[in-house]
Amino acid sequence: MVNYFYDCYAVLNKVYSEKAFIKQAINDTFIEETNRSLTVKICYGVIEKDIELSYYIEKMTEKTPKLAIRTILKISMYMIKYLDKKEYFVVQNAVELTKKLGKGGASGFVNAFLRKFSTVEIEFPKEKLSFLSIKYSYPLFAVKRLVEDYGEQRAESIISAPYPDNTLCFYGVDGEKYLTESGAEFSKTPFDNVFTVKNFNRNADYDKGVYTYQALGSVAICETVGVCEKLLDCCAAPGGKSVRLSYKAETVTAWDIHEHRVKLIEEYAWRMGRSNINTEVRDAKIYDDKYKDCFDAVLCDAPCSGFGVVGDNPDIKLNRTEEDLRAVNDEQKSILDTVCKYVKPNGYLYYSTCSVFKSENIDVVKWFLLRHEGFKLERVDSALFHEDIDGTDAFLPDMSFGNGFYIAKLKRIK
Repeated sequence: MVNYFYDCYAVLNKVYSEKAFIKQAINDTFIEETNRSLTVKICYGVIEKDIELSYYIEKMTEKTPKLAIRTILKISMYMIKYLDKKEYFVVQNAVELTKKLGKGGASGFVNAFLRKFSTVEIEFPKEKLSFLSIKYSYPLFAVKRLVEDYGEQRAESIISAPYPDNTLCFYGVDGEKYLTESGAEFSKTPFDNVFTVKNFNRNADYDKGVYTYQALGSVAICETVGVCEKLLDCCAAPGGKSVRLSYKAETVTAWDIHEHRVKLIEEYAWRMGRSNINTEVRDAKIYDDKYKDCFDAVLCDAPCSGFGVVGDNPDIKLNRTEEDLRAVNDEQKSILDTVCKYVKPNGYLYYSTCSVFKSENIDVVKWFLLRHEGFKLERVDSALFHEDIDGTDAFLPDMSFGNGFYIAKLKRIK
């Protein structure tokens, strides 16, 4: 058995059985370096296509196999269908892995299942929403929400959009010259010294703060924020927005509810050489009178479902439920209700997410405005392609380079 079969299983077992995030599972697993890139590709691919692969297992078995066997089958099916690996090679290694895990009694089943999978064509459901869910491995509840928000045709366009390339932001150097001399394949974006890149390997200049990675929609959010003296980034980890905003504000106060995530902000600021970012472990939902009318601008980059960034975090599709969305909706409203009190008169409150659902975006803004007559919505018009929704900007995957973000600008008028 080639080692990467076992390495893939070891990583994915953490995701499926321990509910670990895919990035953390990879970091916590010993992986043979020779095949690391292939192992990571397979692990991400299996999670990305989990709904489709699970559908095949459901249709081809009378009784659902145990988790370990399901994981082996998903790895194998992904390799056959999406990596064009030879059926005999995949089957042989899958059977050997089954035996190595002490599941030898299931080896015949694994063999027969994969040989059948290689020869049959399994039809997707006829019902349209179920079809979209299986075809694009997108949770059915999320498909329904997108169809309600944007219509069936646009919903399919959003969930089928290609995943984004990496975005590099350069500080203090000419990024175009740097990338050209590096031989990188890159494209300009609407923002100065910000580029999308393909096949760029991180080097020592990253640690020197010459450049950093930041999603293009996240950059667009920062570019919406105006120049000011004192800015609060109230849900700041891991710190990308705080760093970029530190070039617009004299001082940035960056909060997060967890100490280890505040350390991420501090490490990010140190790497980028930014000394005007002050951090604090704080729950933004809990009001503190000492911050009343304190900031010229408050960025509420609220906790959200994350369905705008499933390309980078495919386990969102695996783990999020409709109940989770309702819970996070309550949290968004609670944070806004609190931090709006920290905005100075004539100052600005910016509300942003990395979600594509209107229930987390414009609906929250409308709810807020009904409760807070002292604020009014001001139109924003980003240079990044977006959909204007009642004067707010929705950066949607099919038009905004593959990711989904949202930004609204609210002015305190009394």
